[in-house]
Amino acid sequence: MELILTNTGSYPRIGDTAELQQLRRAHGQRERGEISAESLAKVQDAVTAEVVREQIAAGVELPTDGQVRWGDGLSYFAANLNGVSMNGLLRFFDTNTYFRQPVVTGRLSRKGPLFARDYRQAVKAAGRPVKAVVPGPYTMARGSILESGYRSVHALTVAYGAVLAQEVSELAGQGAPVIQVDEPAILRHPSDLAILAEALVVLARGKGAARLSLATYFGDAAPIYDDLQDLTVDVLHVDLTYSPALGRVIADRGSTKALSLGLLDARNTKMETRETVFPLLDLIGRRLRTPAHLAPSAGLEYLPRDRARAKLEAMRRLRDAYVGERR
Repeated sequence: MELILTNTGSYPRIGDTAELQQLRRAHGQRERGEISAESLAKVQDAVTAEVVREQIAAGVELPTDGQVRWGDGLSYFAANLNGVSMNGLLRFFDTNTYFRQPVVTGRLSRKGPLFARDYRQAVKAAGRPVKAVVPGPYTMARGSILESGYRSVHALTVAYGAVLAQEVSELAGQGAPVIQVDEPAILRHPSDLAILAEALVVLARGKGAARLSLATYFGDAAPIYDDLQDLTVDVLHVDLTYSPALGRVIADRGSTKALSLGLLDARNTKMETRETVFPLLDLIGRRLRTPAHLAPSAGLEYLPRDRARAKLEAMRRLRDAYVGERR
């Protein structure tokens, strides 16, 4: 089984040393009016380059931009939309992080392109194409307060999908090989799969030569695994750390799509070992006919910077050992 090493999304922006805390200092300076927005953007560009190169040095073959500009999973995109204001903080699923909740006050439209610029900065640092990541329209809708403009989560999901489709098209135009759509909320509301499916069709129309990937995490995908196979995406990312049964489900049913296997726990500093990873790869690999991604279960922002890098380095060692032993 061919395994491509990738990051699932975020990477810690802040480290323990003074040098690795430049972004925190810059945000503080910006809030106090000591530096301009342009100066903050330069620091964000520098940190993006830093985390992209760190992922590559750790062995990642398909890195991300680390989501350096994302304050959280929703508000970065929401703040770039007309018809949205920002509310207070709300816990992001069962993590110890929070997101600033979007309030939908009117019809959605973009203030301008967003993710394509971030993508160009990451490619410049990597010297090669990277994986792009966008928030999912259903998770955006579920995380928003709906005041006016739309009558239901369904209508709001479709509206978010329409504006995200513009982002997907622009990322495809930049040459992104994989565009990942983050949809953790669907595991909490599986009865809404038809709503997500409708929005993904719209996103897929603009993907061009890129492969559209759906990322689920922070929940058990086993009960809806067959339904996920029917969605209009090319790659499915599944969080195997949440579901002891999911490996057996994949082994029993195979996959019509390429899989991204979230086998490294992105929320636990404990390092994975061959004893925990190899049996699952053996179980799943017998049914896979296409190369799979090996990845952290979710973004790595939940770990200290040094542990995040150690996770990626362990992922490379485990992959290399596994492939070498099973040739």
